[in-house]
Amino acid sequence: MNLLLIGGGGREHALAWKISQSPFLEKFFAIPGSPGIKNFAECVENISIEDNAALVKFAADNAIDLVVIGPEAPLVNGLVDALNAVGIKAFGPTKVAAQMEGSKIFAKRLMKKYNIPTAEFEVFDNPDAAKNYIRSKGAPIVIKADGLAAGKGVIVAQNLDEALSAVDEMKTFGSAGNKIVVEEFMDGEEASVLALTDGEKIFPLIAAQDHKRVFDGDKGLNTGGMGAYAPAPIVDEKIAAQVEEKILKPTIAALKAEGIIYRGCLYAGLMIVDGTAKVVEFNCRFGDPETQVVLPLMESDLLELMDACAGGTLSDKKISWSNQSAVCVILASGGYPKSYKKNLPIDGITKAKSLGAMIFHAGTKIVRSEELGVRSYKNQNSTPNSYLLTPNCLVTSGGRVLGVTISAPTLREAVDKVYRCVEVIHFDDMHYRKDIAARALK
Repeated sequence: MNLLLIGGGGREHALAWKISQSPFLEKFFAIPGSPGIKNFAECVENISIEDNAALVKFAADNAIDLVVIGPEAPLVNGLVDALNAVGIKAFGPTKVAAQMEGSKIFAKRLMKKYNIPTAEFEVFDNPDAAKNYIRSKGAPIVIKADGLAAGKGVIVAQNLDEALSAVDEMKTFGSAGNKIVVEEFMDGEEASVLALTDGEKIFPLIAAQDHKRVFDGDKGLNTGGMGAYAPAPIVDEKIAAQVEEKILKPTIAALKAEGIIYRGCLYAGLMIVDGTAKVVEFNCRFGDPETQVVLPLMESDLLELMDACAGGTLSDKKISWSNQSAVCVILASGGYPKSYKKNLPIDGITKAKSLGAMIFHAGTKIVRSEELGVRSYKNQNSTPNSYLLTPNCLVTSGGRVLGVTISAPTLREAVDKVYRCVEVIHFDDMHYRKDIAARALK
């Protein structure tokens, strides 16, 4: 099978790593790919993931059998529809189905209509009206941009002043913030359940728990995710059954009732309150960094499952899991999720790998040493101020730079090992949370 992977972040690196293990894989391309993905696929960097026509042409010219779309933007942009129109299979929902993430208003209204458990909410396109509503409800309260905001368009306001300021801050997300959702604050424990579906059959994957806030103790701004672990013990057998029967299956059925067949990965971000799961949000693709801990525990052939989702034959398949635990710690640029420096040389990846880590590249690139000025990266085995000149250098290029993942027989062992691996990696201003999975260990 010839496969094209769309995307170049940590999620896509994890997907490439898992897909590459399939005996069905023949040719493997990635657009744009990354320094990590290039170990598994031929990376094509001169095509934009927003250019549907160019992506379709590449897939046709290279006899691609299946296109796997990692990020949400191409899905919301209708890439699956464009591929299907010329007979190319794609793993991911169509444009109308991708509204489950592309429009929080669409998703919330669908849940309300079909009695899928979620927080109470109101929709506003007038900031003053939103502020008046917030004053009437009080805080804590949650303010969300309607459209895509790279995982950052949600503000959990703890007091009234913060909530009112959040309404104004929605403008910083451009058109995504033209309409906003104001919803009740749910006080519980979050979890993520991803599910593979062909529009009929649903395979829930092992539950994970993301850590969205930038600082330890769930403090600071929301991010795209600072780390994750799986399985998440908060989702026990009872909660898992509840999620499948009261959330996942009803959502796929609700979409079908609206004339929408959802195929691909449906991500349910959940809040568990007093033994009851409610939907915080839906995403239309694999989670990041949840994918980096879920896929290392999957024993089944992911490519085979994805192809079955795209082809409507998932009912013929089975899925199996290891009994281990996995933990991922995100190494981020100092200042993220706000402004941060780029092009900072990265050192220590080889050492971390020798300790057993899987390193997923989220925001890296390769540059010539001379592009950095006069030096490349620090030589780990020499004095702190010495530098090792090399022809090519791996540098930071994003807010979230690397995902360091370890699988182990127990969660405690996985946590201990992953932080030992983190300690040998370095780039200037590197920031990471030191409490990933701490809630589960308690």
